[in-house]
Amino acid sequence: MERSRRATMVAALTLLTWAAATGCGAGTEQAELPSSKAALAKQAAQEGVVNWASWNPEAQMQPAIDLFEKKYPHIKVKYTNVKAPDQVSRLKVEQAARKVSIDVANAGGLTMTPAVKLAGDVDWAAYGVADKDIFAKNFVYVWATPKVWAYNTDQVKPADAPKSWDDLLDSKWAGGRISAESRASFMSVWDLNGSMGETKALAWAKKFGALKPHYSPNVTQAEAPIESGEVAIGTSLASLVLAAKDKGAPVAIAPVSPTSASESYLYVPKGAPHPAAAALLTSFLSSDAAQRVLAKTYNSRIPVDTDCSDPGDTPVLQAMCEADLTWYGTKTLGKYKTLSGFYPKAEKEFGTDVG
Repeated sequence: MERSRRATMVAALTLLTWAAATGCGAGTEQAELPSSKAALAKQAAQEGVVNWASWNPEAQMQPAIDLFEKKYPHIKVKYTNVKAPDQVSRLKVEQAARKVSIDVANAGGLTMTPAVKLAGDVDWAAYGVADKDIFAKNFVYVWATPKVWAYNTDQVKPADAPKSWDDLLDSKWAGGRISAESRASFMSVWDLNGSMGETKALAWAKKFGALKPHYSPNVTQAEAPIESGEVAIGTSLASLVLAAKDKGAPVAIAPVSPTSASESYLYVPKGAPHPAAAALLTSFLSSDAAQRVLAKTYNSRIPVDTDCSDPGDTPVLQAMCEADLTWYGTKTLGKYKTLSGFYPKAEKEFGTDVG
């Protein structure tokens, strides 16, 4: 315990020192922003830079960044790949030190609830963001990363791929032939869909744990053993599966329904050093033009709930509909809080709960 506390203190001091060294930010109060998009763009040009932290690889975001910098040539986007939990930890430390370095941050899943206290107030509607894409006042829905089950096509024929959550409990997947994210976020839909619910979810999780799956610390790492053939099937993200297929990997989305839409949001943290540029970039990424570019790297919005009436040119939505998947979104902050309590219970049944 003493060693753990010492490590935590060292990490916190390191972040404080780093934040101070950047010289970024003057406090944790949100600077006043202009009331019009034109005035916002003018102030953003004067700021000249925007620091964007996200968990996606930079290459996936670069086409949208290029489009933004072409439209606003006086503003430079500095992108940093930062894992979701690390973003929250960094912002908490930086805001406490009154030295914020991040202008645009991501929120979603387990980071949604803590992000509420970190986010500054922005009138997104004034900057052209559609009401349907504004969440909890200060967050903008920019892309989705739907949780899916994927299988290795060299090991599993399409006709033999599981089609339901119960199919995943078949003994043929036992002994490490199936991979899963240990944090249980792939089970979100059990808590989102009223016909499933926590009691049934925990019963399923206990049976799944008995299969002795190959566990990975996050969904991204759970994808790798599927591509390599180390496992036959596992949890993944629709975007990861499609990107892997582009590179020739033998993977496909399994028609296991229902699942969750897994919305990702952008927000401007309190104390952001370049708030106007941050608001301008965020509103831009919500625009139709940016969404078309983001769709090509599998990072655009999809309908919050199942809707295959018009998949359009959105590859993720097309893939979801082709796999005949049903999905549910997380529509309230209250539901995010519920999920935060649900995941540890599922982890306990998996045997992966480490506190």
